[in-house]
Amino acid sequence: MPDPGNRRLLAFDFGTRRIGVASGQEMLGTGQPLAMLPARDGIPDWQQIEALLADWQPDIVLVGLPLNMDDTENEMCARARKFGKRLHGRYHITVEMVDERLTSYEAKGEVMAGGGSRDFGRHGVDDRAAVLILETWCREQAG
Repeated sequence: MPDPGNRRLLAFDFGTRRIGVASGQEMLGTGQPLAMLPARDGIPDWQQIEALLADWQPDIVLVGLPLNMDDTENEMCARARKFGKRLHGRYHITVEMVDERLTSYEAKGEVMAGGGSRDFGRHGVDDRAAVLILETWCREQAG
């Protein structure tokens, strides 16, 4: 594994209908939207995930954890954790959970500010939320 600070990252914004994906490098501290994968009740096409992992070869995979504002967990937290455990179990990669409170809200605001429509499913909210998850993790590592 490369030295801390120079690691390749993939971030996932888990959802039951779509999973946003972003890539980035810890040294730069920024991410780029990569994909919005369809999911069926939270279950992705694992072949698509495997292809992304093979292409990007991340050192760490980040999964957003949608905590409640009072720091408690909810059903989506349990599902996101399960997704992270499956990523680790299937592909033997390091997975870290990242507090993602308000990232989807922030991503929707960015899409709207950029001229997107209210039909968020086709305009990059999920992959943009994954970028915010990645950048949050980078800030925490630097801080």
